[in-house]
Amino acid sequence: MDFAFDARTEEMRATMLAWMDSHVHPAEQVFAEQLEQLDDRWAWDSVPILDDLRASARERDLWNLFLPGDEGGGLTNLQYAPLAEISGRSGHLAPAAMNCAAPDTGNMEVLAQFGTPEQKERWLRPLLDAEIRSAFAMTEPAVASSDATNIATRIERDGDEYVLNGRKWWITGAMNPHAKIFIVMGKTDPTADRHRQQSMILVERDTPGFEIHRGMRVLGYDDHEHGGHAELSFTDVRVPATNLIGGEGDGFAIAQARLGPGRIHHCMRAIGIAERAIELMCARAQERVAFGKPLADQGVIRDWIAESRVRLEQLRLLVLKAAWLMDTVGNKAAHTEIQAIKIATPATVEWILDKAIQTHGAGGLSQDFPLASMIAGVRTLRFADGPDEVHKNALARAELRRQAAAREARS
Repeated sequence: MDFAFDARTEEMRATMLAWMDSHVHPAEQVFAEQLEQLDDRWAWDSVPILDDLRASARERDLWNLFLPGDEGGGLTNLQYAPLAEISGRSGHLAPAAMNCAAPDTGNMEVLAQFGTPEQKERWLRPLLDAEIRSAFAMTEPAVASSDATNIATRIERDGDEYVLNGRKWWITGAMNPHAKIFIVMGKTDPTADRHRQQSMILVERDTPGFEIHRGMRVLGYDDHEHGGHAELSFTDVRVPATNLIGGEGDGFAIAQARLGPGRIHHCMRAIGIAERAIELMCARAQERVAFGKPLADQGVIRDWIAESRVRLEQLRLLVLKAAWLMDTVGNKAAHTEIQAIKIATPATVEWILDKAIQTHGAGGLSQDFPLASMIAGVRTLRFADGPDEVHKNALARAELRRQAAAREARS
């Protein structure tokens, strides 16, 4: 692996860093203030400052960078990684301004890879242009959704339509009224092989029988700045059969294809969060005095700062390796590394944020600094796209197989 970024990546990094300093960071407080003035607090994409940021991002070709090929930025995973990291420093704002925010990113990837020409024209095109928002409805309250084969929502064929019945929760972005289309995962054939029971289908927001019940809170935060997380239900919801994505029974495979890039994008942005946390921790340590000397002169604080830097550099190399493997050998062959970064990233960034909060004293728990919100968001990554325990179990299983094969080859 070449550790140097190529010329295009270096050029885009310079462009993006300048844009963050000149446009994004100065807009963070403005965005928060304008958001609180909205009649509908969930409609975060109606905030006026966001239109200005999106225009400035487009002018600099910082638009849809997550999506490879002609429809997106044409970047490899290794090229996109440092750009996603930079965007993560602003939390949700920079990714939203670049049209690179989840869950729309994953939904656009699904439509780009598996959608019909008609589905792409009707839903992918307006998503690429940020004219609408979307949501991905998989997790359910009545089953352990860490095992995707447990999904109980039914999708049953009835002539030229499919009928949906079921309940979902923690559906990110669903509270935003501009989330016009939902990709819903459910069972079309409960008697099939357990990995061929599920399918994915497109459901429009205003379809009769589709109801959004409430927004969910994450450690006290409602996350309205990116559309919240909703509990919703489907009661005899009818959609055209042409809304099916792929074929019946393809849902599990499509979900895995969607989650691979999504996992690494989360990790890239989380590294940016950690970098900002270290920056804030150092600034606080140098400006605050306790027991007669600056916090920066206290041994325990220096230990936290040093350990934070070491852990973050280790994590960045692991994420870049996973991105490089995805580019060179494909997502399937890079599965172990993708699992590894999904395990390592939230734990590492959570540790760094904890030390940054401690360095800030009581202020670190308050709304005066972004650290409390950051740690709430990072904590959810230990569940999102699969909990730690599932990834550790799968990674260990693969390692045991690899070691057994190596022993057999030596014997």
